[in-house]
Amino acid sequence: MSQTRTSPPRAHERSRSTTRNVLVVVALVWTVQLVALVAALSGIAQADIAIHFRTTDIAWFTLMTLLTGTFFLPFAVKAAALFGKKRVLLVATGLGFVGDLVAAFATDYRTLLIGRGIAGVYAATAPIAYAITRDVFPRRWVGLASGLLAGGVGLVAFGGPFLAGWLLDSYGFRGVLWFMAISTAASFVLVAAFVPESPVREAGGRMDWIGGLLLGGGITAIVYAVGEGSQWGWGSAEFAAYIAGALITLVAFVLVERRVADPLFPPSMTRRRPVWTALLATSVAAGSLSAVGVVMQMLVLMPKIPTISEGLGWSGTRNALVTSPISAMIIAAAVGTGLLVRRVDARILLGTGSALTVLGYGIGTHLHHDAAQIVEMGLIAGLGTGMVVAVVPIMIIEVVTPEEQALANGVQTLGQGVAQIVVSQLAFVVMAQHGKILKGTQFYLDTGFTNGLWLVVGCCALGALLVLLIPRTKRFDEAEVGQAA
Repeated sequence: MSQTRTSPPRAHERSRSTTRNVLVVVALVWTVQLVALVAALSGIAQADIAIHFRTTDIAWFTLMTLLTGTFFLPFAVKAAALFGKKRVLLVATGLGFVGDLVAAFATDYRTLLIGRGIAGVYAATAPIAYAITRDVFPRRWVGLASGLLAGGVGLVAFGGPFLAGWLLDSYGFRGVLWFMAISTAASFVLVAAFVPESPVREAGGRMDWIGGLLLGGGITAIVYAVGEGSQWGWGSAEFAAYIAGALITLVAFVLVERRVADPLFPPSMTRRRPVWTALLATSVAAGSLSAVGVVMQMLVLMPKIPTISEGLGWSGTRNALVTSPISAMIIAAAVGTGLLVRRVDARILLGTGSALTVLGYGIGTHLHHDAAQIVEMGLIAGLGTGMVVAVVPIMIIEVVTPEEQALANGVQTLGQGVAQIVVSQLAFVVMAQHGKILKGTQFYLDTGFTNGLWLVVGCCALGALLVLLIPRTKRFDEAEVGQAA
């Protein structure tokens, strides 16, 4: 009889626990994938925004978000460890919503950039959301939750272009901006309602304000100098001063991190060869691929104007339809890589994926003038992209301890963001060398698009070569056993 009386409550409790865990997963998946979705929406909208605001500085529409996200990421990761991951998630999401509102209401380009800059703080939510899964789920749920958070990128890759195309074609870029604001508000509600606070705290730690300011200041100076280099002149005193100041600041950051009691990135972790080589290779490889959208979206969405602009002039919807096979290839490659990584050295997968992107975009430097050529290029590069995206988090698991996982994720996200910012900015600079300005808007000729693709090819090739620096480590299945123990 006692078993009859106690079983229903236990079954009911298990059901409630499962429901609660599912809701937490949904909230975190939405939070993580919104970062990728907003990036896709921004890329699709930037051609229309450039024409509407008659600006030659459209690069900053995307780069402002990346720049502020990169600047605040170290502070956010450290604050999450000190004050609670949910609390920081809510602060970052709230600021992201404020920035989205400013951008949606903006009537001039300067205000729009201010809004996108504030919204960039939201990017810090992704590594924190990954880290919180270890703290709030039962052990049997951790792997499933982490897989779903990462696997959601497939839905974004496939559905994002269709959503962006529909919004852009039906409501213009304002519709895209308002969708961003509504989505960020939904993220705030989901996290507040369903995600519990992490019980894990860093005992006795302090915020490394000096280190964070030095790191953010150095990165900001480099990005700004690269962005303005074409106007100043690459040999100008202004460009040289910014680069020299940035290098001095970053050297000071390294020296400070060696002396402070609670550094943002402990040297004991980052100076180990397996760690720093994996971080370097994955950051360059993945960051270069994130930046390729700058070239491709301008190529397909900019209008065709004789002697002025040699874009393909597609609508957002046509872009989604044509590139849907490429998105499907990325998803299939990511899933296949996840299965292969238990049998194949992750270094081989990362190098192979990067080499395939070099091949695909290398073909694209000559063949990018119609839908068939875009698909041909994209299928090869998409296979490599899916491999790279899937193997990056796995490589980090292989080279760090469970206690270092969250911090290592933050460092990798930071490095990838820096690579994406620099390559994206250089792509705009390279394309503008063969472009023309009409009514205040920067347009690009075919030679500009070709050179932009060559830049991406070179950066992806560098990522492939950097894989050779990574020493042999535990394979993914061995790392999982070690972490479970």
